[in-house]
Amino acid sequence: MKRLSNIIERFAKTELDGTVSHQLYSPPYRPLLSTDQIIALDPKLAAVNILLYPKENQWYFPLMVRSVNQHDRHSGQISLPGGKYEESDGNFETTAKRETFEELGIAMESMTIIKTLTPIYVPPSNFYVHAYVSWVAKKPKFLLQESEAQELIEMPVSSLFNLPDKPEMKVLSSTRGTEVPVIDYNGYIIWGATSMILSEFRDLMKKV
Repeated sequence: MKRLSNIIERFAKTELDGTVSHQLYSPPYRPLLSTDQIIALDPKLAAVNILLYPKENQWYFPLMVRSVNQHDRHSGQISLPGGKYEESDGNFETTAKRETFEELGIAMESMTIIKTLTPIYVPPSNFYVHAYVSWVAKKPKFLLQESEAQELIEMPVSSLFNLPDKPEMKVLSSTRGTEVPVIDYNGYIIWGATSMILSEFRDLMKKV
């Protein structure tokens, strides 16, 4: 496991055009929109968190299977911890930390943001999502909020380096009969915005 101080230092200095990384895992029917076009859609604002923690002498991060909810466009899908921005948050970093606390039970003060990733627009729910990478000093004790998360997935960062150069394609129940690029982690199918964000994170990690 690389020294945390080394990761923080290199992350802070690393530059990357995240839109290129996003395109690798973008569904083929997803529109390419400029920032101005996205803003014109008056999207809801949200933030998600890639939370690094040490386990078994390597770095992991949590994903969650979203609880089944008829009012959630992403019900049952695999996602990063995160959610809608609230005015009381003041900034998107706080949103990412607060939602991680609410969904997974990790104290906000224990999390340190080390990198801001490229914002991503999610057309089905009209969300503009700000993504962050953070860390905690030791493996958390997870406490899932059952109304939000029905299952925890602990994913090693190293597994992202083992992904094929050309993503695996699958037809899913919610993809209009169209094949979409996916990350298959031990049978857990990760796709859409989550896989696009993880693609950018992986490309950054390759430079660290």
